[in-house]
Amino acid sequence: MRANNSATTSSTIAVTVTAESATAVASATTTAPTPAAPSAVDPLRRGTLLAVLGVLSFSLTFPSTVWGLESFGPWSLVTGRSTLAALIAGVFLLVGRVPLPERRHWAGLAVVAGGVVIGFPLLTTLALQTSTTSHAAVVVGLLPLTTATFAALRTGRRPSRTFWGAAVSGAVVVIAFTLQQSGGAVSRGDLYLFGALLVCAAGYTEGGRLARLMPGWQVIGWALILCLPLMVAGSAVALAVEPVHLTAHGVIGLVWVAAGSTFFGLYVWYRGMASIGIPKASQLQLAQPLLTLFWSVFLLGETLPLAAPLAAVAVLVCIAVTQRAKS
Repeated sequence: MRANNSATTSSTIAVTVTAESATAVASATTTAPTPAAPSAVDPLRRGTLLAVLGVLSFSLTFPSTVWGLESFGPWSLVTGRSTLAALIAGVFLLVGRVPLPERRHWAGLAVVAGGVVIGFPLLTTLALQTSTTSHAAVVVGLLPLTTATFAALRTGRRPSRTFWGAAVSGAVVVIAFTLQQSGGAVSRGDLYLFGALLVCAAGYTEGGRLARLMPGWQVIGWALILCLPLMVAGSAVALAVEPVHLTAHGVIGLVWVAAGSTFFGLYVWYRGMASIGIPKASQLQLAQPLLTLFWSVFLLGETLPLAAPLAAVAVLVCIAVTQRAKS
């Protein structure tokens, strides 16, 4: 009887252990962590999308400037554009509680401000009073080559002969196009555009150097803030001197060059460039002159001379060669 009871008890214990084990296994299976789901957005795709948005924003700058000139004088448009963009940048910097840049960075920020915030917008706006958007797009299409040259001089690097050959070829194409369109002489608008190339390339080069030390959007943000006192004073004087005739095109043009081109465009451009790298971003920017030519026809109704798209494509080929040479 005891043996049977003992057997029965042992059997009961065995069953109990088995049940506990099954419960433990079931619990472990239920509570085991599931593999993390893959990210919904690939960082490379997101960076490419941001860079593309930047290029699209920049391609609309010249047509928007032409619209803005319908309502404002050139000085009013430039100072108003920079003031509005600086206010937007200030909000972002305050919300993000971004600390002031170190004192050693202010000289570089002044170069960025002088080239990108003041010089390029002012000179291109003055040029667009007499030059067509398509003409300006071809000339300013030389900007990547000019920037690369400034960067080589600034950093002390020695690009290959292929690079310099392509750079000189691109410059020759643009000069030939300019002379052909201007009847054999360089116009005042062309001088403004060539000056815009130089100051913007200097601003881009210094901004690229600073972007290694702080986020790129903060570079343009602080450059705008640095110019704010001067731009506010300039706006007050310009609006008092130049006539203002508000139109829908004029207001849209001002808002876009301030919020779209100056702030949003540079913000997404720097974010995208940080994600996919400068070489890939530069390849995307090669489409900018051709996009501007499209907008000049679609938005402004300009008629393109055959030389414009041909010269733009030739410049793009030269830029592509420099990109390969640098890599």
